Amino acid sequence: MKFVSTKFDSAWLIEPDRHEDERGFFARTWCQQEFAERGLNSSLVQSSVSFNRKRGTLRGMHFQSAPHEEAKLVRCTKGGIIDVLVDVRADSPTFGVWQSFQLSVENGRSLYIPEGFAHGFQTLVADSEVLYQMSEFFHPESANAFHHMDAQIGIEWPLPVSVISERDQQLPPLSELHIQSPFLRRAI
Repeated sequence: MKFVSTKFDSAWLIEPDRHEDERGFFARTWCQQEFAERGLNSSLVQSSVSFNRKRGTLRGMHFQSAPHEEAKLVRCTKGGIIDVLVDVRADSPTFGVWQSFQLSVENGRSLYIPEGFAHGFQTLVADSEVLYQMSEFFHPESANAFHHMDAQIGIEWPLPVSVISERDQQLPPLSELHIQSPFLRRAI
């Protein structure tokens, strides 16, 4: 695996080191030891999958607040997505900053999203599937999210949104979450 730095000190794009032959290829996508050696949370306790029928489907921007922050390892196992992370750590110099990455079955990349980051994605093709591995169990009382078109964040989505949940469509901007979340202690 190749760990490629991002604009954030603790988030990593992970590219597979493919070993190819006439059968296809073999590549490791996860190694607890390699993650731990880099100081990344290597205790993954839960996996989930998201299947998305239509191109332009958007999910996000989601995260878990204290005391149940979670790291995620995200990989596109079918199709392709633009995956976006936003720093929501109140004390961080990059608070409110976003970065996006193309993850697809072809490039085999994964994105390590550390605790304190919101995550969302948009499908680039129909029938895209996304695999998540998380470091924390789901805690509904810590589930948090903000609107994907928050003007103060300014995420540039590549496509018009074709499908989005009613819940995600009605989310507030990040600046309003400081009232509701102990994790976010200041407004932007």
